[in-house]
Amino acid sequence: MTKQQMLQFVTVERDMPNKRPPDLRADDFNEIYADYAREKAKVQAARCSQCGVPYCQSHCPLHNNIPDWLRLTAEGRLQEAYEISQATNTFPEICGRICPQDRLCEGNCVIEQSGHGTVTIGAIEKYITDTAWEEGWVKPIAPHSERRESVGIIGAGPGGLAAADILRKQGVQVTVYDRYDRAGGLLTYGIPGFKLEKDVVMKRIDQLEKGGVTFKMNCNVGEDISFTDLQKTHDAILIATGVYKSRDLPAPGVGAKGVVRAIDYLTASNRKSFGDTVPEFDNGELNADGKRVVVIGGGDTAMDCVRTAVRQGATSVKCLYRRDKANMPGSQREVANAEEEGVEFVWLSAPKGFTGDVIDGVMVQKMRLGAPDATGRQAPEVIEGSDYIEGADLVIKALGFEPEELPALWDVPELEVTRWGTIKADFETHATSLQGVYACGDIQRGASLVVWAIRDGCEAAEAILDQINQAAAVAAE
Repeated sequence: MTKQQMLQFVTVERDMPNKRPPDLRADDFNEIYADYAREKAKVQAARCSQCGVPYCQSHCPLHNNIPDWLRLTAEGRLQEAYEISQATNTFPEICGRICPQDRLCEGNCVIEQSGHGTVTIGAIEKYITDTAWEEGWVKPIAPHSERRESVGIIGAGPGGLAAADILRKQGVQVTVYDRYDRAGGLLTYGIPGFKLEKDVVMKRIDQLEKGGVTFKMNCNVGEDISFTDLQKTHDAILIATGVYKSRDLPAPGVGAKGVVRAIDYLTASNRKSFGDTVPEFDNGELNADGKRVVVIGGGDTAMDCVRTAVRQGATSVKCLYRRDKANMPGSQREVANAEEEGVEFVWLSAPKGFTGDVIDGVMVQKMRLGAPDATGRQAPEVIEGSDYIEGADLVIKALGFEPEELPALWDVPELEVTRWGTIKADFETHATSLQGVYACGDIQRGASLVVWAIRDGCEAAEAILDQINQAAAVAAE
């Protein structure tokens, strides 16, 4: 296929996979998009302009070679497309589903900027990798030779799993420690199935296990095993815990029964999808069925909460956000999906307090946007005398996450942290203040995207390989 044959964006319109109707998809937790058919994927991939400076690639944190695997897809060479995709991304089937492409690759597509509608990069990436799984092209890791060196990874989220993948391919012995009973971190317990079905995550974890990665689950570092013991056991340690401490809301009545954290709410829902017994869900504490639900926040976690509440049978779902739609941090695509499913967004509104020992309402104060704050975003200001009560039976706080105090929890005061509580580490090597200890993902950069955690995990793994290779070379002299 020639470059000219690729330039189909002039005559072929952007066409996403079919989206299930809102009234049908709101009844289950299945993914909302259908799969591309082979011919449709080829046609959509052929819309790529194959531009000389691929902004899609440069704006991808992993710098995926997007134009090449789009061209290979258009030519019907899917296995080669998968191999190109897998070369830079350990989990393309996950990124294809949950990356905010509208802010990254697709949002910087040249043909989008010329008014033709971006190439459907995320949907094609998902199609390529799902086909690879179906055809058996995804194989367990098989290193050419085994090495004696071992690395301990604390945290089985995307950053830790990406590092495990890179290290095992080089024959390093890898053990992943995680406090939960299933690996995956927020991929497993934080993101709802309608965005990322759980068998997708479990297949990748199974592939890592078959490739020789050892998982030690229900293992809480600092309680079940000390950080010092891990240092004695392994040649290097990677801290990839993520950030799980929920930001709180200092407001009257915040301790009322029925005011819950987003992480608890989403974890309970995802556990039910696995068939687990979840008392807090079954007794209604973390279940939206038949309730007036108010979610506080404007990020992707808030979008996950409102859309989960719809599926659980809430009588109404409202999202309070203190800025307007144009200034919210969450994906505009997710906002659109939520609106289609019946969620009401109450813009320029913030909670002032909560009424009832058992929650029955949120005291809301209306806001307006004033002068820009330190980040350049317009700071919200209270409109005096505009308060009102919003009835609620369940309030979900989705205000973001902060790091836990790991030096204190793990009894390693020499582990340096930033003023935000994140682990202080080099942003190229990911080396911390402790020799042989590295950090990656949200625990280093703060709450961010899965794709950034994957990139960090890959970079940290490469730095660890450099360390153990240098040590091996010295020992051989």
